[in-house]
Amino acid sequence: MHADAVVLDIDGVLLDVADSYRRAIVESVERLYGRTIDREDVQRFKDAGGFNNDWDVTHAAALYVLVDERDPIALSTFTDRIAAAGGGLDAAESVAADHLDEADLTAVREDWDREGLREAFQALYLGTDLYRELEGGDPPFETAGYIHDEPVLIESETLDRLRSAAAVGVLTGRPAAEADIALDRVGLSVPDEHRFTMDDWTDGKPSPEALTTLADRFDAETVVFAGDTLDDVKTAVNAAAADPDRTYHGIGVLTGGLTGESGREAFKSVGATAVVESVNDLPALVFEGE
Repeated sequence: MHADAVVLDIDGVLLDVADSYRRAIVESVERLYGRTIDREDVQRFKDAGGFNNDWDVTHAAALYVLVDERDPIALSTFTDRIAAAGGGLDAAESVAADHLDEADLTAVREDWDREGLREAFQALYLGTDLYRELEGGDPPFETAGYIHDEPVLIESETLDRLRSAAAVGVLTGRPAAEADIALDRVGLSVPDEHRFTMDDWTDGKPSPEALTTLADRFDAETVVFAGDTLDDVKTAVNAAAADPDRTYHGIGVLTGGLTGESGREAFKSVGATAVVESVNDLPALVFEGE
């Protein structure tokens, strides 16, 4: 599997975000509503699709809590219905509307404080100093910030091997400023034209536009995209359909929410070319024999 360009997701691939982003999702809902979902259940929203933005996951998790208080519903049922409705926050809202009567739905919408959830999330994730720097104001409460609790997953030797054999790009749902922090931490310098962040496009994964644009900028014939969610693999599959003159490989990485044999099966079910235990297995997979 030779590739002219290798595109990397950040969360769950370059950095472990279980104790940062995913912790912030769970605790933001807890702070505002006094109850929340389990951290492991964040993956249910990711698997439903359309939740590349963790603010959206936070909003959807809070919506579930509010809906469940009015008319109990199993979280698995809620997320299965989101998936059936096309995934993402709009689908979550439609599931809530279908499940509740008009009075309960009105009450839920009044209690659903998306701006408050976002502010809590950013305060928990960034910490007080970075919040003031990046958000331009005082946080709703002071914290050290979970952004400092993100172990690096990619080894320097892996980066060296990838950069020596192919063009390297980044496609992430992080805001640009947070992507800068992450890439600096792992030691990967990527020009702006070789990356897409939340700030660079509106559709998000699994829309293929960002990946096909990167392929064009790299003038690549074969592109590998490695990510830790089903939407990452679907992005590569959709890119192949949208841009048939190039070859795209979606590689599932088992260091995010999907793990083990069930993770492998899930990735393969949506069209993954291959599944690796870690991003550090990528050079051998892509460049072995060269």
